[in-house]
Amino acid sequence: MILIGITGGVAAYKMASLVSDLVQSGRNVVVAMTEAATRFVGPLTFQSLTGREVVLCPWTATEGLESPHIHLARIASLMLVAPCSMDMLGQLAGGRCDNAVSLLAASIDRERTPVLLAPSMNETMLDQPATRRNLAQLREDGFGIIEPAPGWQACRTEGRGRLPEPEELRSAIDAALERAVSVPS
Repeated sequence: MILIGITGGVAAYKMASLVSDLVQSGRNVVVAMTEAATRFVGPLTFQSLTGREVVLCPWTATEGLESPHIHLARIASLMLVAPCSMDMLGQLAGGRCDNAVSLLAASIDRERTPVLLAPSMNETMLDQPATRRNLAQLREDGFGIIEPAPGWQACRTEGRGRLPEPEELRSAIDAALERAVSVPS
């Protein structure tokens, strides 16, 4: 199972294409969203694409009898958080788990299951010392970072910080799954 965590950012719309592609290729996908993410794309979009309920509340069990974050973390092959906002980077780097996405990401054993983060934000936000510090800490903590792409941004400027296109995210997922399979337990 692939977990997709979506945080608040205009690039959240790209995730519908990625989720659809993963499902059409036979992958079992569960989507978790922060409240801010639901302001950009509705959960019904992802429920329709996956055929599964979207995880919005970390305390409501939809599968299994144990806590949903523990159950999903245990059965996941990989988690991707995209777009991964500046706020989510800070939450994960600081160990804060107050929403479904951060709680799921924190519950996964990253030595066994890859967790990829795809930061997406304005170039100025990306270049902030706090963001650079958080990214360095997250790399050290075993998270995989998918570098933001350059190009036109929602703030109507050109720069680094765009969420990579769904095809690039899919390639990163496939590569991480391949590495995870080839590493002996």
